Amino acid sequence: MSEPKPSPATAPDDHEPRPRNLFQRVYAAFESPGRRRALHVVILAVLVVTPWISSQYTTVILTNALLYVVLCLGLNIVVGYAGLLDLGYAAFFAVGAYTVSILTQQFGVNFWAAIPFALLAAALAGVIIGGPTLRLRSDYLAIVTLGFGEIVRFTARNLEITGGASGLSHIPEPSLFGWHIDSSIDFYYVFVVLAVVAYVASQRLFDSRLGRAWLYVRHDEDAAEAMGINRVATKLAAYVIGAIFGAIGGIFFSVNLGAISPESFSFQQSVMILLAVVLGGMGKIPGVILGAFIVVLGPELLRDFGTLRLLIFAVLLLLIMLFRPSGIWPEKRS
Repeated sequence: MSEPKPSPATAPDDHEPRPRNLFQRVYAAFESPGRRRALHVVILAVLVVTPWISSQYTTVILTNALLYVVLCLGLNIVVGYAGLLDLGYAAFFAVGAYTVSILTQQFGVNFWAAIPFALLAAALAGVIIGGPTLRLRSDYLAIVTLGFGEIVRFTARNLEITGGASGLSHIPEPSLFGWHIDSSIDFYYVFVVLAVVAYVASQRLFDSRLGRAWLYVRHDEDAAEAMGINRVATKLAAYVIGAIFGAIGGIFFSVNLGAISPESFSFQQSVMILLAVVLGGMGKIPGVILGAFIVVLGPELLRDFGTLRLLIFAVLLLLIMLFRPSGIWPEKRS
């Protein structure tokens, strides 16, 4: 006696979730490891050849976009992974930039030898501000981080060693094994490497045990603590790692421009980085990268509209958030 065939109502395929709209179909197309690897190869190939087939202006804008990728991936660890609202992220950006600039310009320290000190300074700043304040939640934490960002900026404006309001200039350019990094193409490739490293590090952190702890703390701190997770230490780890990402961006930002000032690390900078993370999709690495490119390239693509370009860009962002409130490429929810 043959076994009965499963009816359409009980067929196994009918129990599998299927993409419901165009966005979900596009996202699902890149969920398989093979397609992701192919996409990585294509993106890397495009990044490698772009400076040779485009203008110097395009190369500079893409370099700035790659800088934002590093910064946004760092803030995504704080906001997207651990669920902490940080409105002063530019402070760590400033700590990295000023530490390297002071050591190399005023004390003659080699650029590569100064990097560990800048990272240590950012991590220490993260511990100092995060240790006593990460017990706070939601709006209270946002206010404290906002204040921290402004304190760092005003401190840089009023100290002699930071150059005051004028900032620091003539920051020496780095060299590596005889390669003097000074042209726009050189720095473009440096930021390509930084963006790739930040992407790999973010993915490994997301898949790690610490990444799962961040997920639990983000969803329910009390339940996570009941499971044995030290919520303060877990959040502090996210804050310090995010600070290190921000410092790395600041380190290479300073030597790329050759000059920095306190206005480069204003509250507006923090808002733009946070905007890119929220716009792309908090917690989703491809979405955050996409958000970083949109925030940087959007105003440039609208430059033909003159003084109206920022207004048009703001309206477009508003429409995106109205129709995609979770971000362009949101984290997949079970």
